[in-house]
Amino acid sequence: MSKDKVMAKIKDYAESIIIALIIALFIRAFFIQAFKIPSSSMVPTLLIGDHLLVNKFIYGTHIPFTDKVVIRIKNPKRGDILVFKCPVDEGKYYIKRVIGEPGDTVEVKNKTIFINGKKIYDPWGKNYDNTIYPKGSNPRDNFGPYTVPAESYFVMGDNRDASYDSRFWGPVEYKYIRGAPLITYFSWDSGTSNILKKIRFDRMLMLID
Repeated sequence: MSKDKVMAKIKDYAESIIIALIIALFIRAFFIQAFKIPSSSMVPTLLIGDHLLVNKFIYGTHIPFTDKVVIRIKNPKRGDILVFKCPVDEGKYYIKRVIGEPGDTVEVKNKTIFINGKKIYDPWGKNYDNTIYPKGSNPRDNFGPYTVPAESYFVMGDNRDASYDSRFWGPVEYKYIRGAPLITYFSWDSGTSNILKKIRFDRMLMLID
C-alpha cells in the first residue's frame, strides 16, 4: 500500500473517531449520562455499586458547564427521583427523592412526614434505626415546619436514617437538577467476598422508580 493510501486511511479513521467523540459528548451533555451510587442513602431503591443511566433531558437542558437552563421540559413531582448538584458542594452530584414541592410546608415528626399539616403516603421511605432524635438535637427525625421556596424542591433519601439531605442543608433549586435515573445497567457488590455474587445480575437493566 502506498504512503498516500496509508495517510488517507489514517485520516479517515481519525475523522471517524473525532465524529464519534463529538456525538458521545453531545449525548452526554444533553441526553444520557452514567452515574454510580456511592452510598446507602437510597436503600432499598438503589444500592451501593449500582451503575445508572440518567435521563438529562426530562426536566430541561442546561448550557454545558453552567446552571443556566435553556429549555424547561417539566417540573419534578413528589415521588420523583432526581440527580442534582449538591447545593452546599457543587462539585458533587447527589441522588434523592422529591418530598416537598414549591410552596409545600414540610414537617417531620418522629420520623413521619407531614406536608401542609397532613401525613403523606410514603411508600418509599424506610427506617432501619429505632432511635428517635428529639427536635433541636438532630433534624433527622424531627424537622420543621419548613416552607419550600419557589423554584426549589425538598428532597430526602429513601433510607431516611442514613441520608444527608434537605433536612440538613435545605432545598434544591431547579437550576441544580440534572436529570432522573432510568435504569441500572450494571451493579457490583463490593461488600461480599464471594466472587460469584459480586455482580448483581438481578439488578441488570432494572427500571428505577
